[in-house]
Amino acid sequence: MGISKYPSVVTMPEAQTPYPSIVEFLSKTFPNISRDRWAERIREGKVLDDRGNPIAAETKYSPSKRIFYFRETENEPVIPFAEQILFQNDEILVACKPHFLPVTPGGRYVEECLLNRLRGRTGIADLAPMHRLDRETAGIVIFSVNPKTRGLYHGLFMHGKVAKTYRALAEVNRPPRENQWMVENRIVRGEPRFRMKTVPGVANARSHIELLEVQANRGLFSLQPVTGKTHQLRLHMSGLGFRIVNDRVYPDLEPERDDDFDRPLQLLAKMIRFHDPASGKDMEFRSERELLW
Repeated sequence: MGISKYPSVVTMPEAQTPYPSIVEFLSKTFPNISRDRWAERIREGKVLDDRGNPIAAETKYSPSKRIFYFRETENEPVIPFAEQILFQNDEILVACKPHFLPVTPGGRYVEECLLNRLRGRTGIADLAPMHRLDRETAGIVIFSVNPKTRGLYHGLFMHGKVAKTYRALAEVNRPPRENQWMVENRIVRGEPRFRMKTVPGVANARSHIELLEVQANRGLFSLQPVTGKTHQLRLHMSGLGFRIVNDRVYPDLEPERDDDFDRPLQLLAKMIRFHDPASGKDMEFRSERELLW
């Protein structure tokens, strides 16, 4: 059984009266965990209020209050690849994530995530990721170290002031007439929910894509996302007819199976650049990882 050393948090939203019980709220919010299991966690003192005290079965639902809990999973997979710390100061930590490792706890992954690995290595329990990468994608992730300046870095990402460059290897069945594209469309959640899709409407996803080189029906691409929608680059590449090598979701959803560590998704967050709001310096970080031709 894998149990996180660090609590996760959920906020009780406004709800119609009569309010649900805490167990009802948690089991509805996290349907993959049974009502009985939530009741058991509460009895064991594993669910806390915002003062750090264990809640009881009779604790009342309270809108806007937070509940803290510790993620649990049985038979947590081990990801046999190491992360790298590229930079660290009093404000931020910059790491390079390997393929297959999630950024934060979720699903079957508790301790096997970049956030908890870095907490263990650095002893900084209050680390917080400023952005996300797909579990299958490798590359650079920035974490906030200092809660007092965290909002400054959040603002960079919210207002599009962070330049990101990715590299991708994709299937190129015939030489295209162009080598540069600006893809703009609207991305929403599809079915199943983890799979995104494009729909008509106002564009909310934009990417600049450039083909750099072609070898033996594979192309090396540079991708610069203007926005940051889930699976944006994978969907935009697929929409152009370029399936990223080893993509199990786009354009076609493959049957679920265990990870094949010899066949990582060939997508890498290669570079990130921004003007540091705390130091006033221009910052640029590059991953030393390479894709597999």
